[in-house]
Amino acid sequence: MRSWSVPKVPPLPGAGVPPRLFDTAAGEIVPTRPGPTARMYVCGITPYDATHLGHANTYLAFDLVNRVWRDAGHQVHFTQNATDVDDPLLERAEQTGLDWRELAEREIELFRTDMEALRILPPREYVAVTEVVDQVAELVERLRDKGATYDLDGDVYFDVAAAPKFGAVSGYSEGLMLTLSGERGGDPGRPGKKHPLDWLLWRAERPGEPSWPSRLGRGRPGWHVECTAIALANLGGGFDVAGGGSDLIFPHHECGAHEGHVASGEWPFARAYVHAGMVALDGEKMSKSKGNLVFVSRLRGQIDPMAVRLALLAHHYRADWEWTADQSASAEARLARWRSAAGLRTGPEAGSVLEEVRARLADDLDAPGALAVIDGWAERALAGGGTDPGAPALVGDVADALLGVEL
Repeated sequence: MRSWSVPKVPPLPGAGVPPRLFDTAAGEIVPTRPGPTARMYVCGITPYDATHLGHANTYLAFDLVNRVWRDAGHQVHFTQNATDVDDPLLERAEQTGLDWRELAEREIELFRTDMEALRILPPREYVAVTEVVDQVAELVERLRDKGATYDLDGDVYFDVAAAPKFGAVSGYSEGLMLTLSGERGGDPGRPGKKHPLDWLLWRAERPGEPSWPSRLGRGRPGWHVECTAIALANLGGGFDVAGGGSDLIFPHHECGAHEGHVASGEWPFARAYVHAGMVALDGEKMSKSKGNLVFVSRLRGQIDPMAVRLALLAHHYRADWEWTADQSASAEARLARWRSAAGLRTGPEAGSVLEEVRARLADDLDAPGALAVIDGWAERALAGGGTDPGAPALVGDVADALLGVEL
């Protein structure tokens, strides 16, 4: 599937260091130690509605990881999916009277446009689930051959008993996992399952639902296994970072980790599981199901997309926070100050700005701290301080290359 265009990233003098990131599985901040090529998988959208600020907050977080790795001299192999067949998409298509394929195509195109406007570096592989149904079915067969699955009325389930490390990613209790499974697309109460936490790998054909032929019988992929199959096919096991919003910790990343372990024999399936916080509106998590959304496409029609990016960067990626209208004005004012300062003929020395921004981002993506560094330089520059003719351009390049903010 087509990705989106690559923004130009200016080169910076010297080199940074790979970031230290909070690994949910470890419960602490850990160094990333990629080889020459850093490998990252970030779970994509289910395209039944437009991109909202919660999505943008997540994808911006992993864009920073991408940029910091590149600044440290690594190539980055970044893969992302789009879940273009799943229950929420089919339900929305039925509600609106649209063909589910038409709805998915429309929203994926809008997502591409939003990502381009926010200058998110695109994945090397942007993969629709409908493109890889055969790969997913083959992975389910591999899991079956390893004794990790069972059939229930034609559906294929992963047997949690085949995952001795189950719970190692989330650290959640069984009670919490049962609750979240029921809330997040699982079926813990289905009769006939060996264990309530067993999860669906292959959904047998139902009347009126899309399905594909396979040696498993006609059907379609379950949710978690699609990402496992795409990650394995493109990145292999033991890749550096698996990323997404914190609502994916369980069941999505937990289940995918054990599918990948059984299939590849590698543990951990990803070296670090990194999660962005949730964005709220009116006191509740911003979500499509609740309808309390601020759409990126609408917001960037009201303010400069770089101000949207700055509004998101003002919050630490792991924080849960609430969107309020005044944040637009604050971000626009910051963007105006930065552009004014970067447009000056001279300014205060900026080598320290580069090193301090690098240091802040390497420390678990401290974007608010990085913004404060540039704020300080801009304040000094606009006050008439400094005589370095190269400083304004360097600060502009730092903001662009490391924070993705084009001045």
